[in-house]
Amino acid sequence: MKVLVPVKRVVDYNVKVRVKSDNTGVDIANVKMSMNPFDEIAVEEAVRLKEKGLVTEVIAVSCGVAQCQETLRTAMAIGADRAILVETDVELQPLAVAKLLKALVDKEQPQLVILGKQAIDDDANQTGQMLAALADLPQATNASKVELAADKVNVTREIDGGLETLALSLPAVITTDLRLNEPRYVTLPNIMKAKKKQLDTVKPEDLGVDVAPRLKTLKVSEPAKRGAGVKVADVAALVEKLKNEAKVI
Repeated sequence: MKVLVPVKRVVDYNVKVRVKSDNTGVDIANVKMSMNPFDEIAVEEAVRLKEKGLVTEVIAVSCGVAQCQETLRTAMAIGADRAILVETDVELQPLAVAKLLKALVDKEQPQLVILGKQAIDDDANQTGQMLAALADLPQATNASKVELAADKVNVTREIDGGLETLALSLPAVITTDLRLNEPRYVTLPNIMKAKKKQLDTVKPEDLGVDVAPRLKTLKVSEPAKRGAGVKVADVAALVEKLKNEAKVI
C-alpha cells in the first residue's frame, strides 16, 4: 500500500509574523521556515502505519520554491521513503495545489492521501477537500484517529457533539487534526540518512497543470492594537460602558 503525504513550507510557528512595509504581504526574508505542523502530523501518521506493516511506501510531496527541498528532507528524516518537489516560483493557491496533487495521484496511484487539515500561514483549510473533489475520492477531515484495514479505513473525527467515526473505501483522502498524534523528534542520524533518499523534481507544466493565481491580494495589514482593559466598580458601571463605549448592547 502506497501513501502520499503533501507537506508545505511555512514560517515557523515560533516566529512573530511581520507585514511588509508596502502592505503587499508577509515579510519572509531571513525568517526561519519549517514544515507546517499539521503536515508534520500527517507524515508521522503515515510512518506509523508503515511501522505497523500496513503500508509499504510513504511518498512526501511539496509544491513551491526550490527551498521546499529542506522540508521534504525533514519528512524523509521522519520516515518517508522518497519525495517529489513540484518546483515553481508562482504563488500557489489552494486550488492550484489541489490540481498538482491530483496529477500526482493519477501518476503514483496511492491508496491513501494524508495531509494537514490546514496550513498555519493562510489557514485556508481547502486543499484536502478540493483534492478529494477533483480526484473523486472519499474524504474524512479533521481526523483524530486513523485505523487502516485491508480495503477500508476508519477515521474518528472530533465534532461539536462529540466524536464521529467514518468508514471510507480506499483509495481515500484524510486531513489530520492536532490530536491525531505527536510527531517524533528527528534525530541527526535520520537527517543524514534522508540526504541519501530519492528526491525527484518536476515542473507544473510537466504535470499539465496551470498554476496561475485566480485570486489577488489587495492589501495585508497587521491587526489593530488592543487597548488596555479597565476595572469597573459594579454591574451598573459595566452595563453603562458596554452600552455607551463598546456599543455592544
